[in-house]
Amino acid sequence: MKTQIYATFGPSCKDLNTLKKMIENGLCGMRLNLSHLSLPDAREYIDNYKQAASQVGGDTQILIDMQGPELRVGNIGDTLMEKGKIYRDIPLPAQVYDAIEEGDEVCFDDSKILCRITADKGFSVIREGILKSHKSVKIIGKEIKLPCLTEHDVKNIELAKEYGVTAIMQPFVRSSGDIRYVRTVLQEKGAESLKIYAKTESRSSLADLDGIIAESDGIIIARGDLGNDMPLWELPAVQKQIEEACKRHSKPYVVVTQMLASMESSPVPTRAEVSDIFHAVYHGASGVMITGESAIGRYPVEAVEYLAKTAGSAERYKEASDGRK
Repeated sequence: MKTQIYATFGPSCKDLNTLKKMIENGLCGMRLNLSHLSLPDAREYIDNYKQAASQVGGDTQILIDMQGPELRVGNIGDTLMEKGKIYRDIPLPAQVYDAIEEGDEVCFDDSKILCRITADKGFSVIREGILKSHKSVKIIGKEIKLPCLTEHDVKNIELAKEYGVTAIMQPFVRSSGDIRYVRTVLQEKGAESLKIYAKTESRSSLADLDGIIAESDGIIIARGDLGNDMPLWELPAVQKQIEEACKRHSKPYVVVTQMLASMESSPVPTRAEVSDIFHAVYHGASGVMITGESAIGRYPVEAVEYLAKTAGSAERYKEASDGRK
């Protein structure tokens, strides 16, 4: 099966010509991050994508990434959090402030920023960076229980068929029961035809990994938040564990996060990035996905081209290797 190439909607790839070039270079589907938008907000993106696909003969898979039980920063603008400084009154969900205690470590934006909590619940910066609105927040070593779907998610599910959505990406799946609940909501809202891709983003998902895979239509190996939940050097082994479980169940899986991160600002990827893509496909990934590279990066067309061509190289090598056995 040909590897599915996915990119993410954003300002860098919203115009018709850019989307046409991305499709011509191998794009199979688009992800829409609904943590920041609703489907009506994204009508221009979706209409342009459908028009581009009709003009160049491409696919029109649309995957919506739900809010789900993910904690995010509120409206903050772009705030430089400097190392050694203490910040207070960061706009965060009340559940975060209820849960944090002195000494806890909290990371933002897939661990780009790391803080330690002070006695008065201030955020003392250990690893500095620019904090932006709606970025992820994680209390390391703690899990806050939140509903599977938000009211915002349910409203988007109700509109999904109208907008041509083909699948949902359910974040922070904790158990097979989460997937059964989401499927029930899809049925209630007349959206039962949508596929459900479970995002494995925490250690808790590993406890019921076989059950989650069995209930889902596919798995998203979301290495961003998954990497926040463990030392990074353990992440490759956990990725491999998830891959092997998907193969046992004959379920497709998509590898995502920092596949071509350097291409947000560079027209050429690193050798490590293309090697990562190659090995993901060679070892069985049904799809690979870029996020910020296409949403806000300077080279969305080139990123899709490298993603597709590297995946194709892995497919050819695997075919030749299987033929030699």
